[in-house]
Amino acid sequence: MVIIIMLLKTFRPITPSLRHRTIVDRSLLWSGKPFKKLVKGLKKSGGRNNQGRITVHHRGGGHKRRYRVIDFKRSLFELEGVVKRLEYDPNRSAWIALISYKNGLISYILAPENLNVGDTVMSSNGKNLNFKVGNAFPIKYIPIGTLIHNIELKPGKGGQIARSAGTYAQLIQKSESGYAMIRLSSGELRMIPMECMVTVGIVSNVDHKNINEGKAGHSRWKNRRPTVRGVAMNPVDHPHGGGEGRTSGGRSSVTPWGKPTKGMPTRSKKKKNPFILDI
Repeated sequence: MVIIIMLLKTFRPITPSLRHRTIVDRSLLWSGKPFKKLVKGLKKSGGRNNQGRITVHHRGGGHKRRYRVIDFKRSLFELEGVVKRLEYDPNRSAWIALISYKNGLISYILAPENLNVGDTVMSSNGKNLNFKVGNAFPIKYIPIGTLIHNIELKPGKGGQIARSAGTYAQLIQKSESGYAMIRLSSGELRMIPMECMVTVGIVSNVDHKNINEGKAGHSRWKNRRPTVRGVAMNPVDHPHGGGEGRTSGGRSSVTPWGKPTKGMPTRSKKKKNPFILDI
């Protein structure tokens, strides 16, 4: 078995944009096209909702992408699959793995760290309890203290938590009420039903957080448009705008609509989620 270790790639500073540019080396990943039957077209939204209104600002442009259909549910129970290849996915920060099962089915899954080409993975409903990296089980069978990812919030809905590069959660408690307590990377404690599926291990591409894009153009490739500071605007455009000469805004940080942006809760206290516990 060959252990694949991803390294950071730097460049000789032959241009100003390459001087500080640092990316993850993808030379060991699959360099061909994705599996055609698991690919869909992807339409850009420009940050707009179904009414045409901008709901996410600073979106636009970017490279054309095709969507890879990922099996977040891991519902092919008791079927052993072999990792055919690891691939780059432009729609997410983690790598993905192409799995070939014994019955002929092929699917993409999120590739956990230390999963290599030729390894086997399995999704079990309690019959084969082999807690190795990449295997998926209902959380009621997972030993306490295990690092997990791709966590469902509702049984059968598919993984929603801990899906981006290098993320994970830890199972810390099981209760007789049918719920398990997990600790997220942020330190938040959350209760989830013990029938929910989870995958053992940490999500791949841990070095994603160490990337230095090196130039503004890299952000434009990723569909990210520039963000203009409020203090650089006119008073009609932003509460921080205007003033003679350079100013710091003259007030605490607010949005263009006057709402505080720093130190304010991002969750509504009126609609408290009973499954999220206070730390």
